[in-house]
Amino acid sequence: MLRRYPALGLLSLAQALYWSCSIIGIALTGLVGQQLTPWPWLATLPLTLLVIGNLLAIGRLARWMQRHGRARGLQRGALLGMAAGLVAALALYQRSFVLFCAGMLLLGAYQASSGFYRFAALDGVDAAHRGRAASWVVAGGIAAALLAPSLALQAQGWLPLPAPLHMAGAYLAITLLAACAAALLHWLPAPAPASTGQAGATAAELARQRKALLRRPAIRQALLVTACGHGLMILVMNATPLAMHGLGMGMAHSTHVIQWHVLGMFAPSLLAGPAIDRLGARRVAWLGTALLAASAALALAGLTQPYFLASSLLLGAGWNLMLLAGTTLLSQAHTPDERAAAQPLMEWSNNGMAALMSLSCGVLAQTLGWRAINLAMLAAIALLAAWLWRSERRLPRLAAV
Repeated sequence: MLRRYPALGLLSLAQALYWSCSIIGIALTGLVGQQLTPWPWLATLPLTLLVIGNLLAIGRLARWMQRHGRARGLQRGALLGMAAGLVAALALYQRSFVLFCAGMLLLGAYQASSGFYRFAALDGVDAAHRGRAASWVVAGGIAAALLAPSLALQAQGWLPLPAPLHMAGAYLAITLLAACAAALLHWLPAPAPASTGQAGATAAELARQRKALLRRPAIRQALLVTACGHGLMILVMNATPLAMHGLGMGMAHSTHVIQWHVLGMFAPSLLAGPAIDRLGARRVAWLGTALLAASAALALAGLTQPYFLASSLLLGAGWNLMLLAGTTLLSQAHTPDERAAAQPLMEWSNNGMAALMSLSCGVLAQTLGWRAINLAMLAAIALLAAWLWRSERRLPRLAAV
């Protein structure tokens, strides 16, 4: 695959660099917000602004790439990541909460651009290899999961500053990683250009096209698969350390569980891509829902660390299969000239669901508890399975799927 499609190697490396930035940011941003904010109840505002920056940037990046090409658009996102790291480091040095929030908005824009890496992997790839192409890119996160936590710890000692200002070094690491990604993306081969009419489409025209796309059953199915998988993963992932700490387990226990969860998010890519190409995207989506159900069942079966670890591993694997299956389904349901309208729909639905689940997690964990969250997850999976079964009976039976 890498010899036939050299862009996959570049995109996989760029994905590893982005996820390294993301893991560093997720690990430290809440702590930094807590240190810098004048009001404790605003400590998680930077994380919320990261999601908002993502949502605001998706449509603009899609239109930019449609007009100027993938490489330039993705490079632009990496440059915003560089700026985010510099602004956040400066905010720590100046103890400015407002400036730090601005840095997280920029980091959200970098996150938005990284969401298009797996779509870029499908440019110029024949239909029989699309699953493997997307999986190669997502698999780049394996390296980030293994290396980013130690990098975050080491980078905090780069600057001779007292705590909490020493964390500025970690945000300078984000700047360096994003700079490497921008350099790599410079060599990304350009896909076939969009038609003149589509490249010059206005925001209003793209909005009308998105409404037309949403009337296609295959588009709706692809969006629902990825949005549900993403939302449930975010909800349970955020609730896991809260539940473990509530049971008296220490930070070391929850960190170990989350590390295995992150590996579960990316390692299955090595097998998911070939499975999609051979078995079909819809069958792999069904397997992903089954893994999410198994994750919830294990979480309900026991409250010791091995149960949390196995449940989190399956949670990440289910997310991986549903993301790759939904991405492949989307690519099969629109034409190349429709990608500026179709691809942002998936990113908006995924990140909108992530924002909703992130904001809901704390309240649900405090009011309902760990058991109720997993029971609700099983109920949501049952509804998703019923909808998928009903919608598949109405979809045309395409041989490629």
